[in-house]
Amino acid sequence: MPNLKDLKNRIASVKSTRKITKAMQMVAAAKLRRAQDAAEAGRPYAERMNAVLGGLAASVGGSDSAPKLLSGTGSDQVQLLVVMTAERGLCGGFNSTIVRLARTKVEELQAAGKTVKILTVGKKGREQLKRDYEDLFVGHVDLSEVKNVGYANAHGIAADVLSRFDAGEFDVATIFYNRFQSVISQIPTAQQIIPAAFEAEGDEGGTLYDYEPSEEDILADLLPRGVATQIFAALLENGASEQGARMSAMDNATRNAGDMIDKLTIQYNRSRQAVITNELIEIISGAEAL
Repeated sequence: MPNLKDLKNRIASVKSTRKITKAMQMVAAAKLRRAQDAAEAGRPYAERMNAVLGGLAASVGGSDSAPKLLSGTGSDQVQLLVVMTAERGLCGGFNSTIVRLARTKVEELQAAGKTVKILTVGKKGREQLKRDYEDLFVGHVDLSEVKNVGYANAHGIAADVLSRFDAGEFDVATIFYNRFQSVISQIPTAQQIIPAAFEAEGDEGGTLYDYEPSEEDILADLLPRGVATQIFAALLENGASEQGARMSAMDNATRNAGDMIDKLTIQYNRSRQAVITNELIEIISGAEAL
């Protein structure tokens, strides 16, 4: 059984930890507001870009003149997985859920006889995947020195991915990230970005557009921007999800620290009372002996 000094030191230690977790919770809450606003503001642009590209892609169809980013290489043998996680921990299961989804995809592709390559964005995902798939790594993007993720960061990642595609290093590229839904809910998402895949959307008005220059020329210019836009949207979603997960995790840690302090305080008081009782018994027994 720990003595009074040990209990007192442990209570002080847990109180210090609670101060840290409370401060981290407040910082995450402040950052969450900005990150959430940025993610929500970026969604309409990404959705509209996707709609425009989808309309153009439908016009082009399967023509031979379709850009390679749209038509693909004609194969899906080599798959590039872009796993986007955080640079820091202490954010609950935020990183683990993305890595788990990526692991499932890797196992599925390898079981189908596909060649898998992994490009990591964020240190935490790389650390978790390194244990089993280090031989599959082809690159890493370090954003640890970036305070506020911007379009320039997404453009750099997109340029790297596009250069690898032009060099024939892969056939299909998929990004993995967490889509922000709420503070306590982030949705692990896998999204194919090369070749471009668009959800079919009905055109209620049946509007027809004439493009100048041709659809193929416009797509050739817009598709690389579309890849950068999708990556940027994923970075924004990840940023909001990370802060939401960290805020929730630190709130739980603060509550748990409070519960532990209460239990340790009760244990400390009981031990202290036992010591006092023993001292009184010794004093009374000594007095009676006299």
